[in-house]
Amino acid sequence: MPAWETLKNHQTQLIRKALEGSTFIAPISAPSIASLTGPDSALLALPTGYVDGGLMSDDGAQFSSEVDSSDITSFGHVQPTRRDITSDVTTLQVSFQETSKLTTALYTGVDPDTILADATSGEVVIPKPDRANPRYYRVLTIGVDLADAGEIYIARYLPRASVTDKDDQNFQSSDDEAFGYPVTLTGYLDSGAGYAEAYFFGGPGWKALLADMGFDGS
Repeated sequence: MPAWETLKNHQTQLIRKALEGSTFIAPISAPSIASLTGPDSALLALPTGYVDGGLMSDDGAQFSSEVDSSDITSFGHVQPTRRDITSDVTTLQVSFQETSKLTTALYTGVDPDTILADATSGEVVIPKPDRANPRYYRVLTIGVDLADAGEIYIARYLPRASVTDKDDQNFQSSDDEAFGYPVTLTGYLDSGAGYAEAYFFGGPGWKALLADMGFDGS
């Protein structure tokens, strides 16, 4: 039997962490994203329409998945003999800290193109719609890590998402909590893209570790 030290293959250089990141929001009419980096592994410019939501709370961007299934059981078997996935829904929770046209539109549910500042006073008034009209966006969250060979980008992309929930907004003077815009976005199938969610991994630091991670090419 091989010794444990020979058998194991623990690689600390493959542990990733999002040291910082941003969530970009675009109208559903904006181009979909096909790739995050170019031939030199550097980040590509995002298509027109993608706007950085800005600073987020220190919880960052929290992705959750809710998977439902249907089981078939059979006589004489103590485990299901067939399982079908009936639902697989991804949600993104993020609390934006910056006040902008984008963040106020997401939180209030109004069309950002209708939010205008008074030409004289600069005041902005946003009436809450009596009946909410679901608005769909393209949502890209990029997390950035560092490795010996450079930056590593890990992203999750929802080509068709809408705000399905929002948390409380606090008016208070607490030293450790900013006035924020906490929203939950749910991803849906985008017929043009052909999927409801995509993962992107790239960057010079990522490329240098391809062989260590077991991917073909380096």
